[in-house]
Parts: sequence; C-alpha cells; structure tokens
Amino acid sequence: MSTSIVVAGLGPADASLLNQLTLAAVASADHVRLRTSVHPAADVFDAPSYDHLYDTLDSFEEVYAGIVEDLVALSSTGSVVYLVPGAPTVAERTVEMLAARDDVDVQILPALSFLDLAWARLGIDPVERGVRLADAHDFDPTVSGPGALLIAQCHDAATLSDVKLAYEVAEPAEAVLLHHLGLADEQIIRVPWADIDKTVPADHLTSLFVPDAPRVGPGAAVERLDRLVRRLRTDCPWDRQQDHVSLVSHLIEETYEVVEVIDAAARGGGSDFVDAQLLREELGDLLFQVVLHSVIAEERLDFSLSEVADAIHDKLYHRHPHVFGDVQVDGLHELSLRWEQIKAVEKGREGVLDGLPALPSLPLASKVVRKVRKVGFAWSDDEGAWQKLAEEIGELRSAEPQTRLAELGDVLFAVVALAAQLDLDPDAALRQAVARFKTRFEAVEAHFAGLETPLSEASESDLLAAWRSVR
Repeated sequence: MSTSIVVAGLGPADASLLNQLTLAAVASADHVRLRTSVHPAADVFDAPSYDHLYDTLDSFEEVYAGIVEDLVALSSTGSVVYLVPGAPTVAERTVEMLAARDDVDVQILPALSFLDLAWARLGIDPVERGVRLADAHDFDPTVSGPGALLIAQCHDAATLSDVKLAYEVAEPAEAVLLHHLGLADEQIIRVPWADIDKTVPADHLTSLFVPDAPRVGPGAAVERLDRLVRRLRTDCPWDRQQDHVSLVSHLIEETYEVVEVIDAAARGGGSDFVDAQLLREELGDLLFQVVLHSVIAEERLDFSLSEVADAIHDKLYHRHPHVFGDVQVDGLHELSLRWEQIKAVEKGREGVLDGLPALPSLPLASKVVRKVRKVGFAWSDDEGAWQKLAEEIGELRSAEPQTRLAELGDVLFAVVALAAQLDLDPDAALRQAVARFKTRFEAVEAHFAGLETPLSEASESDLLAAWRSVR
C-alpha cells in the first residue's frame, strides 16, 4: 500500500488566518501531528506535537530527522496531516527532508506565510526591491549580500545579538523589527542597528527587515577593484596596451616587493615586527596584477577573475581531504606526502621531479631538494650534509678552469641540501645576507665620504679596516 503524508501550514498568526484547505485536510485525516505547539493557531487542533524532541535531542538536525522518521512510520497506519508554522514551503527543513524520501508520497498544501504579512506591513514589493531572505540561525552577511534583507527566525535576543555582531566592520544604520505580525500585540518598530536585540522580547514570531544592508567581506572590495581595472583598460593608454607578456616584469617586481617587506620584519625579529601598512600596500599592488591579468584573459574569452577564484577554491578543497573529508593524517610529514600524491594524480605525473616550475636557480634547487627528501633521498644526520659540502668545496679548489663552473654549481647545490637538512630556507638566508652586506657597505661608503676620500682610491687595508669598524 502506498503511504502518503499531507503537509499543511498553520499560517503566520492565529487561527483567523488558517485556510480552508488546511482545515479540510485535518478533518479527514487519520492522524494529525504538529511540528510544535508553540504557535498561536496550534490550540485549534487537538493533536500531539514534537516539542518533546526539541527538549531531548542535541541538535536541530537530530530533531528534524526524528520527526521525519516518526511521520513516515505513522503513515503506514493511516492518512497523516503534518502541520507546520506558517507555510510549508518557507523555512521548513522537515518538509524538505520528507519530500526527498522515496518511500512516502508527500502532498504540500499552500498556506499564508509570515512573508505575506511582512510585505503588507512594510508596504513593499519584494521583487521590485530585490529583497533577499536569510535565516538568523545561520546568518552570514558576506553571503546574504547588500541591499534589502529580511532575516527570519530571530527567536530570541541572543540570536538577534549574533546577527548584530555578524557585521564586524560596516553595519546597517537601522532595521525594522517585525514582532507578532497579525496578532493583537503586533509591533513594527524601526530601530538603530545597535538596538535590534534589546527592543522587543524576541520569540519564534520575530523577524528583522534591513532596508539597506552594506556590502561586506572581501567580495565587495574585490568587485570595486575589478570595476576600476576594467575602466583602466578602457580609458588609460598604458593599461590598455598591456598583455600577459608585457606584465611579467611588473608581476615579478610586485612579488619581490611583498617579499622585501616580510624580510624586513624577519631581520627585525619576526612576523610581529612586520610593517602592516606597508605589507597591505604591497599586497594590494600584487592583487592589482592578478586582477589585471584576469581582466585581460576575460577580454580574450579565456577565463575570468571569478573562475580564477573558483579554481583555487576547488583545488584547495580537493587537496585538504583531512579538513573537508574523512581522511586522517599523522603529523606534518604524512600531510606533506599526501599533498604531493594528490598533486601528482591531478597533474598526471609519475616521477618525483616531474612538473618542476620555472623558478630562479636558488628556489628551484631548494624545491628539488625538498621533493627528493620527501621520498627518503636525504642524509640520515646533519654530519653527512656537512661532509658533502666539504667534499664539493675541495673539488672546486682543485678543479681545472674548464670545470670550475660545474664544480661551483655542485658547491651551491650542496649548500642548498645542507640548508634543507638544517630546516633552513636558503633563499631567505641569502636575501638576509645581501641586506646585511648592503647596510654594512653603505656605512663604509659613508665613512669614506666623511673623510672626503673617494672609495675607489682607498687602499685595501683601509677598506678592510673600515669594514671591520662598522661591523
């Protein structure tokens, strides 16, 4: 026998707003169940509710699953009418879960929603205003977006406080509290945003209308930048003439300027000493390069900035199964190995050194060493790396002129291998050494300038003495 469940709505207020379809369905049903008796129209029906599940289970999802299972089991013994607050098609998770079942037929009856009363009281056309809907229990202003916004299920002051605090930087100027619409104690109050959680005794019949929610989150700022870059491509002669190739040097320059700010912090004592304002500026310059390349690509019908963001999102999601899936990893070493395995499958690579990127020689050597170390090609202790470096230096000292370049390369590679063995970044070490040399040499220049002696005319002994004096 095919089982069926009729889902009907109690409407947004008291029994005066119940429709005839609901009343007729209840009159002919073998079983009637209320999702909750906490509703002004629930008293009309002498029917059990599922309030006890809310009191005993730990989460809403557990409650909803329990309701659905009970309704399906009940439907095997006769016709069932399931009554939910408002309209069955608005903010009713149990109805979605029932409709997804393939072991029961579900008929959903139309009913008046709290939305109908809200639009009437606010005097607006939601389509014309482009009103978005949001759930207070899962509210995220970066997702709900800017403009007119109706936030439902503001069932207590704590929930309204969470909504208020969700706007961390920019926040709405004001909002309209919609409380007990359709009842004798109905309240429609326009309040400053700071007061949304302390104006009415919020309950399950409280909603919040935000006439003009601000743009928040990185998406809004990136959209502004994207629009500006498009304007530059149209109106600025220099930007209009650029292409991917002509911008390579600028991309590299901006990248190294970011690195320089971070290196300066490292020389000053670590990340706590970073010049945040300067880092923000340099990251902005780098972001401009990313957006400009993306706009150029979109003009060529290759890809867009949105596709760039989606691609890196999906890549990171796929490469973190230990975060977004059920994969367990034991420590950072295993995590690194799994990362490389996932990349190899994605790129169709077989060899450990397949797919090496085009990098400057020092970062490239460092990457090669790190890759082979991950598969066990490494010294068992530090002494082996030190001995290898000493061996290569000896070979360079005794090399014939025609082989010195190769032997020097071996020395440099051994230095990189030693750095990896000691868990040091050779590129960062060399940049810091260059910075120290630059600072010291500039002090030597200043010393001889004070003596009114050209640096090129100073003797070797004077240069060494000055060098040691500024150490």
